[in-house]
Amino acid sequence: MGEWHKTGCVLCAQNCGLEVFVEDNRILKTRGDRENPRSRGYVCRKGANIVFHQHHKDRLTHPLKRVGASFREISWDQAIREIASRLRDIITAHGPKSFAYMGGGGQGCHFDAAFGVRLMRALGSRFHYSPLAQELTGIFWASGRFTGRQFLFAIPDEHASDMLLAIGWNGMQSHQMPRAPLVLKEFSRNPDKLLVVIDPRGSETAEIADIHLRVRPGTDALLTKAMIAIILQEEWHDVDYIRDHVTGFAEIEGWFANFDARKALKVCELDYEQVHAVCNLLATRKWSMHTDLGIYMNRHSTAASYLHLVLAAICGRLCTRGGNIIPGHLMPLGSHTDERDPKTWRTVATDYPALMGVFPPNVLPEEIMNQHPDRTRAVLCCQSNPLRSYADTTAYEEAFKHLDLLVTCELAFTETASLSHYVLPARSGYESWDGTFFAWTFPEIYFQMRRPVVEPAGEPLELGKIIVRLADALGIIPEIPLSLAEAASRDRMTYGMELMTLVQENPAVLKDLPFILAKTLGRTLGSVNLAALWGLLQATPKAFRKAAARAGFTPGVTLGEEVFQALLDHPEGAVIGTLDAHDNFSMLATEDKRIHVHIPEMEDWVRGIDPLSEQEALKSEPSYPFILQAGRHMSMNANTLMRDPSWNEGKRACTLSMHPEDARDLSIIDGQRVKITTEAGTVDLEAELTTTTRRGQVIIPHGFGLVYDGREHGVNVNRLTKNTYRDRFAGTPLHRFVPCRIEPM
Repeated sequence: MGEWHKTGCVLCAQNCGLEVFVEDNRILKTRGDRENPRSRGYVCRKGANIVFHQHHKDRLTHPLKRVGASFREISWDQAIREIASRLRDIITAHGPKSFAYMGGGGQGCHFDAAFGVRLMRALGSRFHYSPLAQELTGIFWASGRFTGRQFLFAIPDEHASDMLLAIGWNGMQSHQMPRAPLVLKEFSRNPDKLLVVIDPRGSETAEIADIHLRVRPGTDALLTKAMIAIILQEEWHDVDYIRDHVTGFAEIEGWFANFDARKALKVCELDYEQVHAVCNLLATRKWSMHTDLGIYMNRHSTAASYLHLVLAAICGRLCTRGGNIIPGHLMPLGSHTDERDPKTWRTVATDYPALMGVFPPNVLPEEIMNQHPDRTRAVLCCQSNPLRSYADTTAYEEAFKHLDLLVTCELAFTETASLSHYVLPARSGYESWDGTFFAWTFPEIYFQMRRPVVEPAGEPLELGKIIVRLADALGIIPEIPLSLAEAASRDRMTYGMELMTLVQENPAVLKDLPFILAKTLGRTLGSVNLAALWGLLQATPKAFRKAAARAGFTPGVTLGEEVFQALLDHPEGAVIGTLDAHDNFSMLATEDKRIHVHIPEMEDWVRGIDPLSEQEALKSEPSYPFILQAGRHMSMNANTLMRDPSWNEGKRACTLSMHPEDARDLSIIDGQRVKITTEAGTVDLEAELTTTTRRGQVIIPHGFGLVYDGREHGVNVNRLTKNTYRDRFAGTPLHRFVPCRIEPM
């Protein structure tokens, strides 16, 4: 007989609560979990189809070793022994900078980072390449200057807002907040609320908006600067808020003085009066904003993110109810790494700093393909598929072929796995204990630790356990007292006391604590990830402990154990903390507990964004007259996590969207195959004509071009993107503004 189990979705960062029906060790049905306190029964099409993620013929079952042009199965012992030996030899010969870790940033499983980052640091490296740095490090960096820490970034407090400003975000498809389509529909339908969208596309979110500013592609920074200038010139800024909560306003005010907003908006191809009216709303309404990849992967990415924060600050919308607030968290999404600190590592060949503790994947091909003695020679790649997920597939293919060692730990035999020296099978998010640290609730702090609901086929291991075994083989893990292992087999209170004694007697073991927990408590619990969660909860900071007490947990030494047990008792997830909803300013980590809006490094960049220079920069080249939006959130893509294409059977899942008038000019009809060419390469695919796309702009979704069952399905849009075409500061790719040309086939 089958049984329903509570779990969560692993296909996007919202991780909505699910219930899955399992029979004969297979997931057969899926539905939203009404008891999940975050998603409350909501589930999108992707979550409803996780069976295609879990069960498919490309799942890995045993360790593989490349032998010539093919792979053969080997034992775990052989795989770990050989990888450790080769890695040790590389680092001995070339130093710790020769090693890089790619992982810890998946959509559903974050616990491998507890072990992967520790392994990386134990080997002397700091080179952690993460998907976070493919999209978000520009906004994290700007937020860090405003709030004092890069992981203290603000999210919309949409439930207390009466206006939501969606900028480059199509929440009806991409979510990025709990129950996003339902929230957006409420703003659209409620006569007391407003939904304002800034987007070149007539997206699904724009279609239901009260106001849609259909901005010219690539002019978001210019538009935002014009809006700030209008508000300041009209004296609509919140003077009292700025006086009480903002530092540095006087230093930046002159950046916008005498700025010609009318000329700027002509370049943006927007009506001045409409934008002026929106600015008045921003000065008078209780609004919050949501920005997304339309900003983070576009021209002036980091500068645009900075300007959006300035816009919110001058209107008094940061750290205030109904504005953008700093959420609580069990664990920060990353670490604060100030690039001004000489201790912060920078990449060897491209000189990019770590932001939020991670480096941009765009630069890795160059970090491999150079003659520097410290160049990258070995990569451990966990739950990441750079050959489809990151810019410039061609550059990645060439670079990975030059590595001395590439190890991929994955669920499936991916495109990256096919170039690896060793491929290690990992358990899925439905075969292991795991969770994420995406924080998108306020004032509650929510967490769900998913548990196994099906048994794996073959010999896959938890990602964390793979790394623990590798660390053991490398001799990184210190000798563990027998008394600690014995205590782990008794009860967690006894174990905690014994662990505390060990740390007091030998504080140096703290740096190896994840591994020690894994090899002791992990064996008792049957999961290294679960052991890591227990350890994390014993060492939570004071702010979290206050929030947990506010949520009803008992203050004191047993709080961590109490929260841990609550998460075991609530497979649907639980609220484990509550912030003071009326004092978000206390979350700031700046010395004066004020918002710091002046970032000196931004001055030249922001001053240089003006109508004349932007008009010149936006002129199209005759050979590339169109602008490609390389990537599009929609219900039919899930990055590279849904490898079996049958989940989209019968749908036009991967097409080139273009405006009918552009198609007419090129004698292209709907459904015809067309060739699209950029500086990086050429692909061909089916044209889909739609007025939701602006004239001069074409769109190809991401997450396709996957090789499944020996055949490529759809096109890989990253064949068309150059890794060197990136944000000047954060290194994030400019996927939303790629010059291209279109030809009928």
